[in-house]
Amino acid sequence: MDSRERIQTIIAGGKSDRCGFWLGNPYPDTWPILHRYFGTQDEEELRRSLQDDFRWIPAGVYRHPAGRGMFDIPNKTSHGTPGPFADCEDPALVDRLYEWPHPDHLDFAPVIEQLRRTGPYYRASGFWAPFYHHVMDLFGMEHYMVNMHLNPAMVHAVTDRVCSFYLEANERFFDAVGTLMDGYFFGNDFGTQLDLICGPAQFDEFVMPWFRRFTDQAHARGYQVILHSCGSVYKVIDRLIDAGVECLHPLQALAANMDAETLARDFGGRIAFMGGIDTQQLLVHGSPEQVRAEVHRVRRLLGPNLITSPSHEAVLPNVPPRNVQAMAAAASE
Repeated sequence: MDSRERIQTIIAGGKSDRCGFWLGNPYPDTWPILHRYFGTQDEEELRRSLQDDFRWIPAGVYRHPAGRGMFDIPNKTSHGTPGPFADCEDPALVDRLYEWPHPDHLDFAPVIEQLRRTGPYYRASGFWAPFYHHVMDLFGMEHYMVNMHLNPAMVHAVTDRVCSFYLEANERFFDAVGTLMDGYFFGNDFGTQLDLICGPAQFDEFVMPWFRRFTDQAHARGYQVILHSCGSVYKVIDRLIDAGVECLHPLQALAANMDAETLARDFGGRIAFMGGIDTQQLLVHGSPEQVRAEVHRVRRLLGPNLITSPSHEAVLPNVPPRNVQAMAAAASE
């Protein structure tokens, strides 16, 4: 069984020869530290040395003729900074107050070439489609949450405009790549350390309808669906499973009710898991022996449908390489 077959089998709920492993997507400053420790020259060499089964190759490059980014917002410094729709009350103005991205500016050629060069590894791709965060930025976080209650029509109008772009972008991308990819990997951070950012009722109204459309779109092409969300999303995991999510990432281990015991008890056998090895404390401060023991514990609880991986994919420079080595080794033992 090669890596591609292994991850396909795990996500499908079948019996694999071992649990899977994904290093994640280390922060740029982390790569030189890892290369010095492992004696590698590039990312692919390092992943192969760790028996990494998973390759995340996000879709498309946006090439606006004037150099604009996909969802640029001038002077935006944080999610809390008011955006162009902060004070807008009329949904009819949604196309006048912002220059929306256009899918004609997307270039798929570099991604297609990378997918073609990928060896016998699972290929996760498609547009990340972080629509929850884009809408949050276009309003400003507080304005977004308030408008969910006071002006839901405005929130729906902006959400529809953002998501319509990603739906069309995915459609074009899926046409271009066909069977070169295996799974649609997309993400929004819906949770905090303690709970959802918005309430379940608002999640059902403003998130789930488009969420289902993206999931259905991928399934119609024969792709598996992997969802990323940091934080505690325990309250809506049932909804995500019902919508067709086959694998949940990254299992923020210290967030409320996202521990392996709770996930195994309440959702084991209904969805595959990717992640779960704590990056807030364990991988930073633990010993290799403690990391190895935790991988084995999580595997016992969440296996066999588990892809061992850090509980946040952007591994930071404060994670000792010896702990990365212990995590990878324990995953394939």
